[in-house]
Amino acid sequence: MTVISSTKNPETLSLTLVAEFDADVERVWQIWEDPRQLERWWGPPGYPATFEKHEFTPGGEAGYYMTTPEGEKPRGWWRFTNIERPHRLEFDDGFADENGEPVAEVGAGHATVTLEDLGGRTRMTVQSTFESEEQMTQMLEMGMEEGMKEALGQVDALLAEHSHA
Repeated sequence: MTVISSTKNPETLSLTLVAEFDADVERVWQIWEDPRQLERWWGPPGYPATFEKHEFTPGGEAGYYMTTPEGEKPRGWWRFTNIERPHRLEFDDGFADENGEPVAEVGAGHATVTLEDLGGRTRMTVQSTFESEEQMTQMLEMGMEEGMKEALGQVDALLAEHSHA
């Protein structure tokens, strides 16, 4: 199991997932940097993601949709706020309408991803922070925590495929 902990903190309005991988930091960084690899794990199983835009620079934007088993295509957006290759990545994120524009009612979250070298293995911490308790509750009720765990659970297979590179 990849995810070693998941912590909800109502005081800081955050959800933190910690996962460890049998790959070095440089390799794990690629699963964020390369949109084709990102697509292979970002959506939980059965909800593949398609990144139509992925400007991996501070101030850059990403736009994607997931395809549900029913064929619906819920969309999301990211705005990269900080990139410190290969150890730290931050972005604002939220839901998007069919034109890829942010859906204001839902609000935005902020994600901070850190990668630590564990002597050839990597610990990845993904912290999502929310604008309000209501938003956090809504996101958790929609299955965000479970979805993130399932999505991260797909990373090992992806890393194993490219370990020879």
